[in-house]
Amino acid sequence: MSNIECETYEQHFESLRNFINASLSDYLGIDNSQLQPVGEAMAYSVEIGGKRIRPILTLEFCRMCGGNIIDAIPFACAIEMIHTYSLIHDDLPSMDNDDFRRGKESCHKKFGEANAILAGDALLTYAFQIASDAGVTPGIALRSIRTLSNYAGIYGMIGGQNLDLQNETSNNVTLDRIKFTHKLKTGALIRCACELGCTIAGATNEQFVAAREYAENFGIAFQIVDDILDVTGNPEELGKNVGVDAENNKTTYVTLLGLEGAKVLAKEHTEKALKALDAFEKNEYLKEATLKALSRHN
Repeated sequence: MSNIECETYEQHFESLRNFINASLSDYLGIDNSQLQPVGEAMAYSVEIGGKRIRPILTLEFCRMCGGNIIDAIPFACAIEMIHTYSLIHDDLPSMDNDDFRRGKESCHKKFGEANAILAGDALLTYAFQIASDAGVTPGIALRSIRTLSNYAGIYGMIGGQNLDLQNETSNNVTLDRIKFTHKLKTGALIRCACELGCTIAGATNEQFVAAREYAENFGIAFQIVDDILDVTGNPEELGKNVGVDAENNKTTYVTLLGLEGAKVLAKEHTEKALKALDAFEKNEYLKEATLKALSRHN
């Protein structure tokens, strides 16, 4: 399969999404009956939906830097598996205690808590197996695996989740604290996705800097929009409960800045993300998709 370019950005991203979904299905075709129900739980959680933002970013940055997305697809699937594992664990009773994910039963509600924990663990481990088997040079593979490890672990997503848990019991959570928390919890895997695409394509140092600038601002804006939608969104459209932050007395961008203040900050970071994309050729698709993703609260 060659690089995908279509007439409209909707067609373009639908093609990427279909490519990603087909590849994920291939990886998750675990048909050994002795490995069930954990194998079923893994596939269920990955395949019940999602916008595939992170794997799409990996493919897009690879394409914009002149690489071939076929080389990037194992890493795109790997980051989606890591993202899904984090959602499975986030939904557990000991964490956010959510019964629904993407409009369907959470993994632990459908398969039981123990199987959900194992499914999350298995997806995390399988992601690195897939990455290590990718058909790229050893140097690119090593750098990519290191990127995955760094952004998924204590210095990235897990560190952010740790801060998020601490914030729930703190009475003095500042805007800087919230930004740092979500720079890790939400933003780390987004930065990871963009850097993976650059690495696989052999991007320049300037492109890496611009990709990180885009990812950091996109990640912050995306989290702000999520906080806004938890107040203003429709559960049927979002596929998850709303009002959860208020029920848990959680400090968010909305509680700190108010709805209008949060919208202003989201706009500022959206504009910075879009400006960073000027460092790349053929950036029109991603610019349009970025605007669409970050205008969900309007």
